[in-house]
Amino acid sequence: MIRNGIGIKTAQVRPSRLTGQIHVYDGAGKGKSQAALGVVLRSIGLGINSQGNFERVLLVRFLKGPERSYDEDGAIAALQSGFPHLIDQVRTGRAEFFGPDEITLFDRVEAARGWDVAKGAIASHLYSVVVLDEINPIMDLGLLDVDEVIKTLKSKPQELEIITTGRAAPQKLLDIADLHSEMKPLDHPIAEAQGIQGIEIYTGSGKGKSTSALGKALQAIGRGINHPGSTRVLIMQWLKGGSGYTEDAAISALQQSYPEVVDHQRCGRDAIVWRNCRQELDYVEAERGWEIAKTAIASGLYKTIILDELNPTVDLELLPVEPIVHALLRKPKDTEIIITGRCQNQPAYFDLASIHSEVYCHKHYANQGVELKQGVDF
Repeated sequence: MIRNGIGIKTAQVRPSRLTGQIHVYDGAGKGKSQAALGVVLRSIGLGINSQGNFERVLLVRFLKGPERSYDEDGAIAALQSGFPHLIDQVRTGRAEFFGPDEITLFDRVEAARGWDVAKGAIASHLYSVVVLDEINPIMDLGLLDVDEVIKTLKSKPQELEIITTGRAAPQKLLDIADLHSEMKPLDHPIAEAQGIQGIEIYTGSGKGKSTSALGKALQAIGRGINHPGSTRVLIMQWLKGGSGYTEDAAISALQQSYPEVVDHQRCGRDAIVWRNCRQELDYVEAERGWEIAKTAIASGLYKTIILDELNPTVDLELLPVEPIVHALLRKPKDTEIIITGRCQNQPAYFDLASIHSEVYCHKHYANQGVELKQGVDF
């Protein structure tokens, strides 16, 4: 959490079994389904590392029919193959977008099929996390009864974490949510005027920035698995030294199976970094991370580069802005770069963003004194 000013709280050992919460990610901005995929990656990582604790994830994906391929499919399939006891996935619906005037019997049947799976999973006590991806627009389209969904979610097992995504979340769902992050799109006319593409930025006080970046990484890894030689992914994370980050185990498993697809680096101290307590090591680690990132951007080797928590690193004045702007302006055209983290002062490279989602925090259980959870929050 951020308290007064800019600071990043690194992972600490906490109990992995805490009361589960209901998360809602909605809004017109990008990053909602990516955030859900990021939680899936973290939860699988927790399950890989857990000593006898049962961690299993169900990903129910509405409006994403099986006849269409998605970038993340390869990575999810690889994790399912290696750890079949940790993840289940169900996809329902048709592949193309449709509006309320185009609803067919098939759409209703598919929505009901996905919801039947979800209801059974919620009641089973077999899962630690159930992701209901794109259920929000399903309810908005009238394909599921909102009151029935709310009743089921309110009666969930105490320890179960439920994550819903998609635009137009109904108010009744928001009323029972423990966490509500809204992704709002922001425009940058300079990037549009200059035709700059491939730079995504996630900022704001809401939960979902780093999680969306992890979901984006999972998508890119899956693309590399599905199409060998098409992409290589670098996940570079600042202000996150030490251990205790649950995604590491899942990323490591994917690295072992597909070493030519993904690289992962962390930098920073294993401590909170506040503006008034910066140490020399913070500058050294920030610069070390940037040297890796700068080289990766210029190399053309990577098609997706995640620069996680770069924004607060710059805002803490651990890195200068100008070299970052120059590196981004010179990036290869087909390299996509994802930058995350909150900041008080918008750095100049924000003007280069072709996609920018501001994550607004309407609700967060941490503000009510609820502990952050391994496998979900870190």
